[in-house]
Amino acid sequence: MKSPFIIAAVADNLAIGRHGEIPWHLRADLIRFKKLTTGHAVVMGRRTFESIGRALPNRLNIVVSKSLRDVPEGVVICRSLDEALSYGDARSDLPCAVIGGAALYKEALPLADTLELTRVKVSPQDADTFFPEWQNGAYALVRAENELTENGIAFSFETWKRS
Repeated sequence: MKSPFIIAAVADNLAIGRHGEIPWHLRADLIRFKKLTTGHAVVMGRRTFESIGRALPNRLNIVVSKSLRDVPEGVVICRSLDEALSYGDARSDLPCAVIGGAALYKEALPLADTLELTRVKVSPQDADTFFPEWQNGAYALVRAENELTENGIAFSFETWKRS
């Protein structure tokens, strides 16, 4: 199995969500997400899929769920992360992109060689979904872009590789 990569926008307090939505809107982050995931299989949990509400174009959309039954055309349901990654690997030469949510990130972290992170310089106090702790020496920062600001929010793009 090819090693998947993880892509996420993560706040200073590791927040990634609030009430089923991303707690900020950063157009540059969405553009980067599209650039890095187009052509790949994107693997997501049920709640992430429901928050997106549709299949992402030009990607193989795989939802990991034991309960979801009814999905639009272009979306595949798998019962586990391993099944999803095997399905994606069999249909593409590119690695799978794990795009959320928190439980799937936690499960994928030991498998991923690369983290593509947008580091958002905020700490939403009302967040209810968090990225797992990952800065334990398993990954090294290999690329960081200059800090940007959009909608009054500072952020930067970082690439981390398993060390």
